[in-house]
Amino acid sequence: MENILKIKSYEFAIRIVKLSQFLNKEKKERVLSKQILRSGTAVGALIREAEFDQSKADFIAKMSIALKEANETSYWLSLLKDTGYLTLEQFNSIENEITELIKLLISTVKTAKKNIIK
Repeated sequence: MENILKIKSYEFAIRIVKLSQFLNKEKKERVLSKQILRSGTAVGALIREAEFDQSKADFIAKMSIALKEANETSYWLSLLKDTGYLTLEQFNSIENEITELIKLLISTVKTAKKNIIK
């Protein structure tokens, strides 16, 4: 069975690509759409990278960076909502997903750190 974090981060990346396309085409917004495209797709890429870690420390480092990128993505989503590029409904829909990813990443990093200490 595939890793839930891998699946959810990939599905989230697809939504981010579509959001970026929407912002470019419908809202004529380029700067913020590039920022969120970069950070939002980096989450899944880093999770994939961590699959082939060279050590437990490498795994923790990759997952920690994925967590930072997820947090940054949450920032860009809030900014898009507060500047009127996203409706509250659009924001809530995608914010729920990044919040879930952040929680999963926090749990993953904490568990990996506990296991490295043992």
